[in-house]
Amino acid sequence: MKNILWLITVLLVGCETKDISRSDVASAEKLAGLTMSVSERDSLLPTVNQRVEQYQSLREVALPNHTPFPLLYDPLPAGMNPPRGRDKFKFNDVKVFLPDNLEACAFMTVPELAHLIRTRQVTSEALTRMYIDRLKRYQDQLQCVVTITEELAIQQARKADMEIARGQYKGLLHGIPWGAKDLLSVPEYKTTWGATPYKDQMIQEKGTVVRKLEEAGAVLVAKLTLGALAWGDVWFGGKTRNPWDIEQGSSGSSAGPGSATSAGLVGFSIGSETWGSIVSPSTRNGVTGLR
Repeated sequence: MKNILWLITVLLVGCETKDISRSDVASAEKLAGLTMSVSERDSLLPTVNQRVEQYQSLREVALPNHTPFPLLYDPLPAGMNPPRGRDKFKFNDVKVFLPDNLEACAFMTVPELAHLIRTRQVTSEALTRMYIDRLKRYQDQLQCVVTITEELAIQQARKADMEIARGQYKGLLHGIPWGAKDLLSVPEYKTTWGATPYKDQMIQEKGTVVRKLEEAGAVLVAKLTLGALAWGDVWFGGKTRNPWDIEQGSSGSSAGPGSATSAGLVGFSIGSETWGSIVSPSTRNGVTGLR
């Protein structure tokens, strides 16, 4: 993959206004130390030429040499001033009662689950075990799970229950079971990126998102699928499915988070997006995604 990206870069750096040809690709292969078939070159050409057009558009923007590189990305539109500071945001739980069948909680919202936990109508451990049972029951059908983090989840849930019993309630996410897209590293568990070359990869470093959610008291129950190297919904274990129509893929690349959340296998999940990787699975699986 890195070699292919490098080859595209070589082609773009040396490109003129004319379209890149198959012979141009063949020449660039020599620089990259690659050998491609005719069909592989033909598959590469449309993307390369598309990139040429994009670079030409960028070059139409006048940027003098003294213009510095941006060191801060601010997504807010010009003139928008949203509230800032902790005191400006109020997230409240939603009053509900524990149903007779605990599994009915699988499709409750986070504010509803938070109310049940905060008022001690249900324990985090009970919810965690319920979600883990559902993960085990549906993982083969939906192909949305890479690893169930059962041991870690039970430890975190019991800790949350003890803290809440002592009056140390941390907030809306305290005790809520969640699933992580398998881009996020968790010590002692594989971080596969959905790709065969990395299916046994162990990264003994806790991802920032994982650490912050742990500090908020959330309970990690599973590492969920993503399309290989964060593209699409096909990973080394198969194709992640849309729970509403299992003949369909769940879209990607946050395939597992979209599918598992929709199927009520986690209270919430974390994905990531560069180009539609949250928005597209949310649309396909009928869930709300925050990009």
